[in-house]
Amino acid sequence: MTAHALDTHQHAAFCKNCDAAIAGNYCHQCGQATHLHVPSAREFLHEFIAHYVALEGKLWRSLKLLLFKPGFLSREYIEGRRVRYIEPLRLYLTFSIIFFALFKMSGVEIINIGGRSESPAVVSAPAAEKEKRAEEAEDAKGIQRNLQHMLGQVNPRLEQGAERFFALSPKERNDTAKRVFFSYTPYAIFLMMPVFALYLKLLYLGSGRRYGEHFLFALHSNAFAFLMLSLFMLADGWNFVRVVLLAWLVFYLPTAMRRVFGGGRIVTALRWMVLMVLHLFTLIMTVSLAVALGLLI
Repeated sequence: MTAHALDTHQHAAFCKNCDAAIAGNYCHQCGQATHLHVPSAREFLHEFIAHYVALEGKLWRSLKLLLFKPGFLSREYIEGRRVRYIEPLRLYLTFSIIFFALFKMSGVEIINIGGRSESPAVVSAPAAEKEKRAEEAEDAKGIQRNLQHMLGQVNPRLEQGAERFFALSPKERNDTAKRVFFSYTPYAIFLMMPVFALYLKLLYLGSGRRYGEHFLFALHSNAFAFLMLSLFMLADGWNFVRVVLLAWLVFYLPTAMRRVFGGGRIVTALRWMVLMVLHLFTLIMTVSLAVALGLLI
């Protein structure tokens, strides 16, 4: 065996990353492994899967608790048992990426802006029908002009963006709107996590719970929602399965809230209803604003 092989495969006396004296498999100073070698293709693949797809053993442990024990994963993390589970942020990002990838591939019609095409039946329609359609088109142009003017009062760039957008054909508008939706919506929803946690904090004022605990709960509960919605899309044609998934999605959050934060069933149900109204309203407004700005800027 060559000196280079000995140097890279045997345990070093000093860490090659920070030069600290070491004993064992990992450096106590920086955490780098002391057993060094050039990774094989298999090890590269494992590292990629472990770090970017999160498909390692503790994912399945986390997934089991997330699916079947509402709130238990949040309690484990709050009580300090963390290493055995996937980090909350990583869990959220994993399932949100999966959801939006499936959503995009599903071909669901999310946005339809003036996409109605003129069929032969419309061309040969009576004069009154043609006149009505012409009036509708003129009204739509008037609305567009008014909107552009209003946006111009806010910022000239918004008016220019609206003018560019309305100059597109109906198909181009739809394609642009869909592209912007899938580009901006994941970020908008992620930015809603601190707001979701704030709503929880307000609903549980006086409980002694810190904001960080509510934020942790927000990540776990929304990761579960993304997972359920992903399974819902995959269960296309399986109506019974879809009903079960939706029922569990509705039942899950108040159960998790009660397990993590305590409180009676009736009070928790009331908190859950207020939380859902606030969250859905804010979510719709945030996504709509994000898409609108994405189209105009």
